[in-house]
Amino acid sequence: MNNDIKEIESNLNDIVQKNEDAIKGYKKAAENAKETGLQNYFLNKARERRNFLNELKASTPALDIGNDMDGTAKGAMHRTWMDIKAFFSGENDESMLEEAIRGDKAAVEEYNEVLADIHLPINAASVIRKQRNWIVQDMEANKKLEDVI
Repeated sequence: MNNDIKEIESNLNDIVQKNEDAIKGYKKAAENAKETGLQNYFLNKARERRNFLNELKASTPALDIGNDMDGTAKGAMHRTWMDIKAFFSGENDESMLEEAIRGDKAAVEEYNEVLADIHLPINAASVIRKQRNWIVQDMEANKKLEDVI
């Protein structure tokens, strides 16, 4: 197999894992949030990231990406930190939004790294760019929500 293809698959798998982390992270935030509206918001964000995965896989059917991914060890540590923070914090909702923003910042960095690959297929690059922009807009919305809570 061509080394460029292996590298592209590896980069795309990194994004798949980031989205798996986001799905689990948003579900964890929903578990830890107190307010029902915020719980529903986080669950909706988890579904949105599942759609991101499906869209990415559909854009690259010839590549081997996203099979049996459980996220990253760093993502698992972040979710554990969310539990600890929720346990010790009196402001669960605000702290869960802070962690969502932190996770989204890491995702945007990963997306930017993958977009820097000049060998990335056009369809995949378009989907990744669109998803990155969506996450950036979502971070701004989360910051506004954080001001309200």
